[in-house]
Order: sequence, then structure tokens, then C-alpha cells
Amino acid sequence: MNTLDSLQRRHWLGAALATGLAPAFLRHAWAADQPRFAQGVASGFPRPDGMVLWTRLTGPDLPERVEVQWEVAHDERFSQMVAKGTCTAEAAWAHSVHAEPAGLAPDRWYFYRFRALGDQSSVGRTRSTPAPDAVRPLRFVIASCQRYDAGHFAAWRQAVTDAPDLVVFLGDYIYEYASRADALRRHEGGAAVTLDQYRARYATYQSDPLLQAAHAACPWVSIWDDHEVENDYAGLQSQTLDPAFRFRRSAAYQAHWEHLPYPQALRPDRGEARIHGTLDWGALARLIRLDGRQFRDPQVCPKPGRGGSNTLTRQACPAFDEPGRSLLGRPQEQWLANAWDDRRPWNLLAQPTLMSPFSWTDPGAPEGGTWWTDGWDGYAPARQRLLDDLAARRVANAVVLGGDVHTHYVSQLHRVARDPASPILASEFCGSSITSPSLPQSRVAGALPFNPHVLYGRADQRGTISFVLTPQRLEATLTAVDNLADPASPVRVAARYVVEAGKPGPVAA
Repeated sequence: MNTLDSLQRRHWLGAALATGLAPAFLRHAWAADQPRFAQGVASGFPRPDGMVLWTRLTGPDLPERVEVQWEVAHDERFSQMVAKGTCTAEAAWAHSVHAEPAGLAPDRWYFYRFRALGDQSSVGRTRSTPAPDAVRPLRFVIASCQRYDAGHFAAWRQAVTDAPDLVVFLGDYIYEYASRADALRRHEGGAAVTLDQYRARYATYQSDPLLQAAHAACPWVSIWDDHEVENDYAGLQSQTLDPAFRFRRSAAYQAHWEHLPYPQALRPDRGEARIHGTLDWGALARLIRLDGRQFRDPQVCPKPGRGGSNTLTRQACPAFDEPGRSLLGRPQEQWLANAWDDRRPWNLLAQPTLMSPFSWTDPGAPEGGTWWTDGWDGYAPARQRLLDDLAARRVANAVVLGGDVHTHYVSQLHRVARDPASPILASEFCGSSITSPSLPQSRVAGALPFNPHVLYGRADQRGTISFVLTPQRLEATLTAVDNLADPASPVRVAARYVVEAGKPGPVAA
């Protein structure tokens, strides 16, 4: 798409969302007595010749199996049809649809919709990736941590206006907690534990019109973190050490697949699911996505009688430096070592949390600093193995993308992770949350002097990070929502950074 087309598309989307008069592909047009597509439409995992198209049938009295028609066209009026087909939506999988059209042209935008039971869905917009040998700019957004009862999703309105080619969602799509009595907007029920409860939680989140608009605007690629299941879980160990946690995790994994545009090949099987993989944007970049929960070892030095995280000094917890522990699991570590691409100019690593070291006290003091055990600092030898592999492959222009910590961080990743005097190996952008609250900014500001490799840290900003990637540079724009209580809240630019090709490390723009 040329620059004029892109600007017109951004103006169109921005004006529509600002006025509340969404274009046809963001509106619902009910044709039946019952709305059968109340959770909207989505697309994801694009390829040069296609992508995944998603929806879920809703409403009462759904048959066990329903035939759902899907259509893809060049225009939103569907006068230039390019593909169509039929999928079967089954009750066993929440009547979700994961259509996978093929044979489309590379590097093109398309419109899509669904029909079933006398109803027609809203219209979504999606695109294919460039051909493998084509070098095309990539506009993408990273986002994470969208707690429904903590605020409105104004950050998504701005993300849609920015007209990205791709959304990379980095975990905590839902929160399993029960809502507090004073929550801004309470969701149904208590804590999600069963399959039906997880399904209901996704349905509540996907009733939000701004989230629906973000799904309908472009394809998504997603990974999970912990709250899609339970806070701070690790592998098959829950925070509460629940002996039946395996069944809860299995239900959560199934609901996650049912409600997002994953391909059929990634459907959970016997309580396990693969979400790690790669996506190539033509000859420009490889996006590598990781699973930071399913295969990890339990956190070190938990609180008595608990699993999950803790924050404590290295002196108090010698297990911090146990070499055999892994956040990714050894098989995924080896897979990642072979996934780096030394042919494309850029490698983007999508993983769920802050990778850079971050000590809350002076790491040079006798107690060795104070560290959080749930992030990469709790798996420091595994992080160093990752950096060693990255250096051994001589991968140029590696950029780590993360979320989880509800704070905007921009960092330099050094060859030796905890040695800021060692060479800079990669850049890191860790995005804040869509709504989820963070620590007081005063606490983050007080810790920044102990972490000179962290160039920016703001816990008082909710928002996303938008990127524009070309062969020469990566431009990053950090955003901040003014008022979470207002779905129409202004969203301002909080900071801008640039990474020049061949010069690892972000620079303020």
C-alpha cells in the first residue's frame, strides 16, 4: 500500500472511531432474530497466501454443529469476491470458527465476513504478508494486560487509528480474578476456574466495542502469559499449589484457542497447546513468538506454602543462580536457538515479560540486589543462554518485545545481561498495559539509577507501543491514556525512540 493510501486509511479509521460512526467493517448488521455474531470477528497469523479468519456463534438454542459460510473480497461491499468457503462450528469448541483461506495474493488488504443461521457478521479487514523475497515496511503495535474491570479500552481506539499492519498481543488477554466491589466495570461471576467460566470471561471482554474494532482492523498474532489461566502459574504448578491445577489449565487453554484467531493446527490436545512459532514479514523481518508459561520451572524461593513469585535479595535466595532452571523449557530454548534468522535485516522476539535485568536495590551491595522471581531475573542463567545463542548466531538488529509488568520500559540488552559495561547486543521495548494498574511511579523512578541500561521506565502510563519498521530503522512511539474511566479518553504520545540498523540499542527521538 502506498503512503497516500495509508494516510487515507488512518484518517478514515480515526474519524470513524472519534465520531462513533464506524465504517461498515466495524458495524454489526443483524439479519436474524438473535444476534449470532455478538463477539465480533477477527483475523490472525497472516501468510503470503492467506490468514486465519475467526468468529464465534452466540445466542440461545445453537445446534451441536452449525455450517458457517465465510467470504473474502477486495472491497467492503463484497462486489469483488476472491474466496469463500464453509466451516463447521461445533459446540465442543464453543461454536468457534477458524477458517483458513489460501491462494490469496501476497501483500494485500482484504475484507471478510461470515453467515450462519440467517445472520451476517460484521465485516473485518485483514491482510496477507509480503512475498518471501519482498522488502516492505511493517507497521505494528504491541499490547498486553487488558483487565476489563480496571478501565475502558481507550488505548485500542488509538491503536486502530494508527492503522497497523499487525497487532502483536503479548499476554494477559483476560484476567481470571473476580471483580472487586469498587471495580470501574464489573464482569460476571467470581474467579474463572472451569471451561464455562473462562468462556464467559472471554465473552465479556469481547463485548467491548473498542476491542472488537481492534480485532476487525487488522490481523493479530498472540501469545499468552499467566492470567489467561492463573496468576504466576509455572508449568503445571499453580500459585495455590492446587493438586487439580492440570484440569484448570486445560480448560483455560481450550477457551483461549476458542476465542482468538489461532490456526486449527494449534488447537489444544490433551491439555497442551503449542503457541511458539515464527512469522516472516517478507524479506524484512522475522517475528519469533515464545511461550513463557507452559514449560517453565517453578519460581525460586516462593513464600511459605505458596507457589508463584516473590521479590527478594540474591543473598537471601542462592537458587537465583541455579544453572539448570528454565523459563522456556529446554526444548523451546533449543528451538529458539535455531529460529533466529541471519538472512533478514531484523529479528523481533515476542515474549511475555521484561527481559532486561531490573534490581530494586543496588546490585553492587553485599546482598546482591533485590529481584522479582517471576520474570527473567528469576531465571538468569536461562536468559544468559538465550543471549549467548543470539550472539553465537551473529544475528543483526535483534529487538525484544515484552509486556506483563504494566510499565513502559525501553532498555539496552547487554552481551552479559547483568554487566552494563559489556557490549549492547539487542534493544528491548516492554509495553505497559491496556488498563491493568502498576506500581507507584516513585518506586520505579527510585530504582532506575540501579539499572543504567534501562533508558525509560514509566509505571504511571497505560497504553501501547506502535512501531514502523524499515530496512534502515525501527521507530517506536509509546502512548499513554489520559483517563481510564473514559472510553473516549485522549491518548497522547509519551515518548519516541529509534533503533538504527547495525547500531543495537534504542535512542530517544
